[in-house]
Amino acid sequence: MSFILKSKVIFLTNGLIKQNLNIVVGGVMVLKVRNESGNTPRPSRWGVVSETGVLRDLLVGPIDNYRWSPGNAVAERTERLGLKFDFDAIKQQYAEMISAYQTAGVDVHILEAEEGLPYQVYARDSSVMTPWGAIIMQLQKPYRRGEYASVLRFYLENEIPVFDMVSAGNVEGGDFMVLKPGVAICGYSGERSIKPAVEQIAGWFEKEGWEFHQYAFDAHFLHLDVQMGMIANDLAVVCVEAVEPALIEWLRGHGIRVIPISYGEAMTMGTNIVALGDDRVLIPAAGKRLIEVCRAEGLQVFDPDVSLIAAGGGSVHCMCQALRRDPQ
Repeated sequence: MSFILKSKVIFLTNGLIKQNLNIVVGGVMVLKVRNESGNTPRPSRWGVVSETGVLRDLLVGPIDNYRWSPGNAVAERTERLGLKFDFDAIKQQYAEMISAYQTAGVDVHILEAEEGLPYQVYARDSSVMTPWGAIIMQLQKPYRRGEYASVLRFYLENEIPVFDMVSAGNVEGGDFMVLKPGVAICGYSGERSIKPAVEQIAGWFEKEGWEFHQYAFDAHFLHLDVQMGMIANDLAVVCVEAVEPALIEWLRGHGIRVIPISYGEAMTMGTNIVALGDDRVLIPAAGKRLIEVCRAEGLQVFDPDVSLIAAGGGSVHCMCQALRRDPQ
């Protein structure tokens, strides 16, 4: 595999990437394939146009170096409650989650583990997939900023195009969703994700002819996927006590029905679910009421126990990045 470097990478002292790259791998340009004027070609294999198409390929973070790191409301609550960190049990729960995806027919790709990255398991944040390839995000916390390296190598090694790399400040993938064909949303609290970075991504999508909804929320909620999640094409779970009424109306305006959950359920990662497509969904076992509601809706539910991983502040949606979904 040959690499042709088109421009230098410049690193700031805080670890953020200042300048984008263009790299050709095997004759295919995979970093910054975005056309400045729009009409960016879509790759033949990789990409997603919604959160709910049939999931074919999934990127998951490694569990090897995971530990609880206070820095969000859920992890801080875990510390207050005095819960015991049991790494053997955590690895068993991780294996149960991987097995659930495989049973559902998903090809699971696991990132190479990097020392010194305790939250690398949360692969949702370091990059996001779009219809045109991946976007490399910028993480806010110093102990997470190095996560971009392994995900970048993964895309290069697998010849997956990178749409672009965020340069306008920190924005994390847990705040971003390709909701449905032609519509995307990104939240920001001013901490993990900031408005200028969200506006940069919005500009890219709008040049491609997409609607891009920017949603401001309180920093108490780590990411948007702690407040809402897509279950199926026209169905979402939302913590109605946390979000602004305008967001509910926006979802309904796009034909999406809302299953409400409480603040307490949200704080145990109740909205952090993964749609598998074809009326199937992966919901952590702790979400018993949501599981019952979804089964009553006629959905097939996969329900691995990931409670000890979720105690660190992220559940199944946080741990994965869809690489390929069937178009709807």
